[in-house]
Amino acid sequence: MASPVLAYTTRELSKKTWPDLERLFSQKNGWDHCWCMHFHRPCPLPKNQWLRTRAERGVRNRREKKKLLARGRSHGVFVYVDGKPVGWCQDGPKNELPRIDNNHKYRSPAPEDGTKRIWRITCFVVDKKYRRRGIASAALEAALEAIRNKGGGLVEAFPVYDWEGLRRSELRRRGRVPAFGNVSTHGTMSMFEKQGFKAVAPFGSINVLMRRSV
Repeated sequence: MASPVLAYTTRELSKKTWPDLERLFSQKNGWDHCWCMHFHRPCPLPKNQWLRTRAERGVRNRREKKKLLARGRSHGVFVYVDGKPVGWCQDGPKNELPRIDNNHKYRSPAPEDGTKRIWRITCFVVDKKYRRRGIASAALEAALEAIRNKGGGLVEAFPVYDWEGLRRSELRRRGRVPAFGNVSTHGTMSMFEKQGFKAVAPFGSINVLMRRSV
């Protein structure tokens, strides 16, 4: 039987909603150590800064994320059900999320897009109790609206191809492991297509670079 349609609300990340990010990322759902810091860093941390445990990495990433928010350099949207944060989508201008620029498979926008501000949608988080119920799609729609309200421009995303709903273990068996960790973290190609994104080029083993203007 299909899950009931959820009534949800959305809000942007701010100092006021920071506790909602803490609430989501304190869950032991696989993302508790990352705090969506990967794309904020232009390159991997040097080996002398590696931390041994996920807990240690989580403490550092939380601290750095909060500092970025205080400087106005961290953006995203939450999805709420009955006032509870159950989903998150990270977005932001290119200069806030520069990790992609150093990837040799990244294709810069064509010259005619050079006058447009470039934005990126990089990560999704959904409470495991609310998955497969449209939360990520709602977060994507809200993120696009937030970007539009900030002046809009060219939006980039890096979702995975829809490999017939295959699980990560099956993808690994077939030798197709996602370039950026968990399959669900970056959304799926079909989810972005429904919002008007077009594929630009393959990106990694099963990721694809997609773009649209808002």
